[in-house]
Amino acid sequence: MISQTYTILNPSGFHARPTKAFVQAASAFPCKVSVIKGGRKVNGKSSLSMLTLGIQHNDEVTLEVDGEQEEQAQNTLSELLTKIYEE
Repeated sequence: MISQTYTILNPSGFHARPTKAFVQAASAFPCKVSVIKGGRKVNGKSSLSMLTLGIQHNDEVTLEVDGEQEEQAQNTLSELLTKIYEE
């Protein structure tokens, strides 16, 4: 299992568009993907679960990946967590 914490840089936080991009990318990997914020841990392959975290600008979230292709998933998903999206 790989676990790392990231700061959300997108000024609008993690709203529907970045959440959709993250979930689509996470779903492409066979490993388990979890996102943790404030003690709440959700399935990173579920848009609804991700949106319930209410991730805002400058929030810290922890990404956990476990299983097959976890290193590739960590690399891909970490970029999406720290990306600034065009509004």
